[in-house]
Amino acid sequence: MARTKTAATAPSGASAKTSRNGRLSNAERSAYFARREAAKVLRLVLRGDARRRAVGSIKSLVYSPSVKNKKATFALVCQTLKHLSIIKQVLDSASILNSKWKRQEELVYILTYDILFGQEISLVGDAEKFLMLHKGAIQSALARLLVRNKVKSIEDLMALYQTPDVPKPRYVRVNTLKMDVDSAVLELGKQFVVQKDDLVPDLLILPPGCDLHDHPLIVNGCVFLQGKASSMVAAALAPKPGWKVLDACSAPGNKTVHLAALMKGKGKIVACELNKERVRRLKDTIKLSGAASIFINSLNQPEDIEVLHGDFLNLDPKDPAYSEVRAILLDPSCSGSGTAAERLDHLLPSHASGHTADPTEMERLNKLSAFQKKALRHALSFPGVERVVYSTCSIHQVENEDVIKSVLPIAMSFGFQLATSFPQWNCRGLPVFEGSEHLLRTDPVEDKEGFFIALFVKGNIIDRSKNPTMPSSYNSKDNIFCQLGTQKKVRA
Repeated sequence: MARTKTAATAPSGASAKTSRNGRLSNAERSAYFARREAAKVLRLVLRGDARRRAVGSIKSLVYSPSVKNKKATFALVCQTLKHLSIIKQVLDSASILNSKWKRQEELVYILTYDILFGQEISLVGDAEKFLMLHKGAIQSALARLLVRNKVKSIEDLMALYQTPDVPKPRYVRVNTLKMDVDSAVLELGKQFVVQKDDLVPDLLILPPGCDLHDHPLIVNGCVFLQGKASSMVAAALAPKPGWKVLDACSAPGNKTVHLAALMKGKGKIVACELNKERVRRLKDTIKLSGAASIFINSLNQPEDIEVLHGDFLNLDPKDPAYSEVRAILLDPSCSGSGTAAERLDHLLPSHASGHTADPTEMERLNKLSAFQKKALRHALSFPGVERVVYSTCSIHQVENEDVIKSVLPIAMSFGFQLATSFPQWNCRGLPVFEGSEHLLRTDPVEDKEGFFIALFVKGNIIDRSKNPTMPSSYNSKDNIFCQLGTQKKVRA
């Protein structure tokens, strides 16, 4: 992802690298299309950030099947976002953009990054020609910005805006529908140091910074790039082979296909997703995993994962089509505050402006919480369901413990109680109500991501004789809970 920070020089003639017959060289063609792919991703990222409704993370958008030159596109998007505040100030000071180019501002940002900090630009497109024509004005505006901020170098100027990257191990989940764990360890071990995770059986740990996006095992769906906390969600639900399972908010589909692997291709999964664009991503994930053609129903007939493009809240629990659903995974829309580092949110304009203290952001959190409560109450109302997992990638109590506390009375009326998922995991829920020790949190500092998992099980799960997953050594009165990166010992 590193790109040189030397100012670009204008190529001599029409292009220094254009072939003699006037056609683009391979390098020019690759750079031309990478910039436009990066501009499309940047547009989605910035619009989603402005509306606080992201279509996907930076990584997921770049590494979608529609993006061809993934490595170059990812580098361009990330580097442009890192320099975006400077780029905007430079363009504003240079006063060169008319209404035409303001409508293509994301491409202009990408090209301005390359002109000031990146690689040499050839005159191969209208936008390139326009900005190179005004290269002198752009560079002069940057010089004035250095003077205004009383710094002498680009590095000093960047230090005023940048947030350090957060190093974390690279986790990958082996797709056991296509490959066994030991074979994956052997294959990945040819290039990297690989360890098996001690909690999630099909999860592997690689060194930080490993670039696996073009690795054959990723490309063919044998291995998925998936964090540890995210991989714990489907494992907490623990559906049995032969069950019918409902994934209520399923895109982009990593948890959906993890469920399919845990069920060993026996049973049925109904994957529900409201957003049309995310439905496409869900289908791509299912196809890549091989889960689309592996399931066998009770009549020994092949059966695809059923993708429902619609609102989970509109599903009728009394509909005979869902009478056999025995488990529901509910991972609803949330603030995403726990995966801000993984999603590279520190690169976004909203992060730089400190929006978390904004009243608008609190209003958004309250709206999300209201939806989450409604969705969880709905999931608990399906009569045949025995297990429900509610999960978020949020660190906020209002989206986590407060949601669970509010639905507990109705959960109990349906015969559900909270169960302890992964009892060996020390970091539990905030002690804001009796029973919060059953909840699970991952720590945003120690674990490098903040997730929340609550498991509801129908029946008397507190009795250890009926709950073999809770070891006899587990003491609910000796609980460690996590709060914004701090672990504390608590006596109930």
